Parts: sequence; C-alpha cells; structure tokens
Amino acid sequence: MARLKYFLAFSLPLVTLLSVHLGNLWSFGTLVQAFFLIPLLELLLAPDKSGPSSYDEEKMLSTDRFYDFLLYAMVPMQYAGLSYYLYRVSMTPLETYEVVGMTLSIGVQCGAVGINVAHELGHRKSKFERTLARMLLLSSLYMHFIVEHNRGHHKNVGTPLDPASARLNEPVYTFWIRTIIGSFRSAWNIERRLLERSGSSHWSIRNEMVQVVLVEFTLIAGVYLVFGFPGLFGFLLSSLIGIVLLETVNYIEHYGLRRKEVSEGRYERVQPWHSWNSDYPLGRIMLFELTRHSDHHYKASKKYQVLNHLDQSPQLPAGYPGMMLLSLVPPLWFRIVNPRVEQINRLRQ
Repeated sequence: MARLKYFLAFSLPLVTLLSVHLGNLWSFGTLVQAFFLIPLLELLLAPDKSGPSSYDEEKMLSTDRFYDFLLYAMVPMQYAGLSYYLYRVSMTPLETYEVVGMTLSIGVQCGAVGINVAHELGHRKSKFERTLARMLLLSSLYMHFIVEHNRGHHKNVGTPLDPASARLNEPVYTFWIRTIIGSFRSAWNIERRLLERSGSSHWSIRNEMVQVVLVEFTLIAGVYLVFGFPGLFGFLLSSLIGIVLLETVNYIEHYGLRRKEVSEGRYERVQPWHSWNSDYPLGRIMLFELTRHSDHHYKASKKYQVLNHLDQSPQLPAGYPGMMLLSLVPPLWFRIVNPRVEQINRLRQ
C-alpha cells in the first residue's frame, strides 16, 4: 500500500483529460476534484503522521526506483493533457463556459503536476531528472523556478531576502505580485553573480536565465504557429493559473515564519519550525508529499517517499487545498493562522 497509494496522484491528470474531452459542465472536473472533493474528504480524515521509522527503512525506500518512475510518468501525462487542451480550444467548436472550465482544469494540472513534480525532480542530482524538471516547468513557462528555488529560496527562506516567504499580515493577492516579480529578479541576479565570478558577461548564452527566456519564447511562438491565437491565449492563461497555484502554495508554506538574524546579513540555520507542515493524507499523496515541507527544507536532498513528520514543525489546521481556499479570504486567514504564528514565536523566543 505504501507504493500503490501514490497512483492516486494520477487521478488528477486523468480527470483533466476527461474534463477536456467531455466538455460541458464536466470541463470544470479538475477544479471540482482539487478544491471541493479533496478538501471535503480531508475534513473527514485525520492527519497521518506515519513515515519511515528507521534509517534502514529510509535507505530502502530511497533506493526503490518505483517511486522515481511514478514521477517520470507525469511528464508525458502533463504534455498529453496540455496538447489535447490546445487542440480542443483552438480547433473544435466550444461554448465560452467550456473554454473557461477546460482552462481552469489544465491550469490546476500545470501547478499540481507540472510545477510540483518539477520541484521534486529539480532537487535530484542526475542530469536526466533535472532535464525532466525543466521540461515540466517549460509547460508552465516557469523555468527560472529551478534556478531561484534551489539556489535562492532554500538559502534565504524565512528571511527578508526571500521573495517566496510570505510576511505576517501580507494578503495572498499582493504576495502573488511580489513573489512572481521578485523570484524572476532573484533568479537573474543569481546567474549574474555566478557568471561575474567566472569573469563572463551575464548577457552570455551561458546564462541559464538567457537560455530560459529563449526556450520559453520559442515554445510560445510554436504554440501560436500551430494553434493560432485561441491556443496561444489559452496556453498563456493556463500557465498563469499554474504559476498562481504554485505561489499560493508558497504563501501557505512559510507564512509569517522568520529565521533569527544572528549577525548582520547572517541568519540562523533553517529549522523544522521555519515551514508549515500538513499531514492530511490526501494532500500528501496527491502532491507527492510536498506537504511534508518542514522535513523537505530541513534536508532538501531527501526524496518525497522518505519525508517524515517532525514534531517541532508548525502544523496547518487543514490540508493544502483547504488552506489555499482559506488564503483567498485574507481576514479569515489572518484570524485563523496569525494566532498560530504568534504561538510559535513565543515558543522560540
């Protein structure tokens, strides 16, 4: 069952394919699954703190290639869903509400499958897996994420230097603008500093950010040539939905949590209490354990199947889908989450 449960994650791209294929009200299927059915079921399910109980079990799970192949399989599923969506919105007659539903559905997939699985693969050491991560990020036009996340976010999380760490009392809507712009700028500066240290110009093709922009604009041009303006508009909109979905997840993962500055410009080591954790089982499975975020930041090299519950980590009162919905109502979010932040700060003083 430890293996088979992750097949449930494939239900999301499969529901998306059905949503795009069936049309009518079914076109909203992925939205209903992700933000109605899963939050509803998680209200009925207790958090599950289970995980590897020993070093030997963790080592065995880490070397089990089955868990890697599940991630690899998401790459063709992501591109199959996106390609079929582009065909449907550009070459078949549809009602406006069907286009809206299909775009929302594929947008949710871009965030939950495209960017989320890319996040896991982007932390791997093999060139093959990091290439798969870039392919998935390309499908949402967010390839700079791998630069900023790995070399920026993990270093600066919980500090004013990190655009992906939400501040106390910051609404999610202003956070979206700040983090989307700030993350791109951060990724560019990371590459610029790297090239300057080696004596190269940051406008060089060696700059990964230059490569990212060229590849993404090539894909945009290709989508327009094959699918015309309807396909291009749908692709850009679905990519934006996926990006906003990712950044909403970033918002809830570190909201209000701050690392102490031990000296000017230097901060304490990242600890489990600098990331929010969620043990609700459906969110854990559907997002390949992304919700075990405290352990992920504590040791970023750990694969998703061996991430554990950490007792020192602050716990979200609901799963990720439910918390994402809650974040869209800032006064309610502040009322529920702010007291928890204050309690954590009191304990860490």
